[in-house]
Amino acid sequence: MLENVINDKEFAALMQKNLQDIIIHFFEKEQNFGILCKIEDISFEPELPADINSEFRPLTLFFLAGYTFETARIEDNMLIFEAGFGSDNFGSLVSVPLLSIMQVIVDETPVLINLANYNKHEVITKKEVDSGGVENSMASFLSNPENSKFLK
Repeated sequence: MLENVINDKEFAALMQKNLQDIIIHFFEKEQNFGILCKIEDISFEPELPADINSEFRPLTLFFLAGYTFETARIEDNMLIFEAGFGSDNFGSLVSVPLLSIMQVIVDETPVLINLANYNKHEVITKKEVDSGGVENSMASFLSNPENSKFLK
């Protein structure tokens, strides 16, 4: 059932790794991109004025280009970048948990869609993403007798 998949911690860890890998790839290729993310999980430093904050929808698109792209980095499972908001270009440091990114977009086309149901109280560490992944995959692979033909 789809609900079991999207709420699974291991699935969330895979999605987080995929998000991180694709964003790092775009950094390396100097490819501008957009992120569609849950605004409730995002933090702004300094906080945005109420009139600007009230304009955001529950799912908000940020486009990383120019100065915003140049300042972007991934740190502690967060995409962090500087951006200006409103007519006065109010500057703020934006911190977006990777798992609150619902889509990564290039040229108006989603290139990655995240279906994991992010729980901000359940942080997934890099160690959890890396540990056991190969062993679990191999165990699943070997549990199917049909797969024995692939082993030599």
